[in-house]
Amino acid sequence: MERDLFKTYKSIQVDDILKSAALFYLMRYALQIIARERCFVGFLRLVRYRLRHSLFTGGWGPSIERERIEYLNSAAAILYDVMRDQIVMVEQFRIGALEHGRGAWTLEPVGGVLNLGEDADEVVRREAMEEAGCGILDLEPIGAYHVSPGTAADRIRLFCGRVDAARVGGIHGLREEGEDTRVIVLDTEQARRELYSGRIDTATAIIAIQWLLMNRDRLRVIWSR
Repeated sequence: MERDLFKTYKSIQVDDILKSAALFYLMRYALQIIARERCFVGFLRLVRYRLRHSLFTGGWGPSIERERIEYLNSAAAILYDVMRDQIVMVEQFRIGALEHGRGAWTLEPVGGVLNLGEDADEVVRREAMEEAGCGILDLEPIGAYHVSPGTAADRIRLFCGRVDAARVGGIHGLREEGEDTRVIVLDTEQARRELYSGRIDTATAIIAIQWLLMNRDRLRVIWSR
């Protein structure tokens, strides 16, 4: 009897501790949205939030206002020819890079925005054809990351796609969407040099190429079978 009571007491203690820990975690990461206001709708959508959130020291912080660019979830893929050890990228105009480098033309992996109901792998396969005229033979996920969490609800899902770079090249893109993309094929070691010289200077390209350099030997084994 005493042993059973002790087990019950221990069970209650453990249960209470777990509940307290869960409550503590939730309170440390609590958020209250007080109001939303749509500020602008164009190529982008801008919303102003009034909110407050919990503090690491306990309790609630003051009410604050933050503007956020809404829902630009997208997908991108670094295209890799395992037999030739080459990377296929595209050069295109980017308004965000207007004041830097080559006057807003950046060298990037193919990619695009996820439309409602689309899967990320569908998007990169479509964009590889639209932007580079390149079919993806195999696809391996790299990961997902926030692009600029301080200002935008923009999260990218990143992949590596196996392609045949033998006959890729030229100018591509959908004219009705204002796209004008030029295909650039780089040897992997050349891409490494461009990475450290600053020629490749977008977050997606840097993450994708660094991942490829770390996983190249493995991919050459599994994609050469």
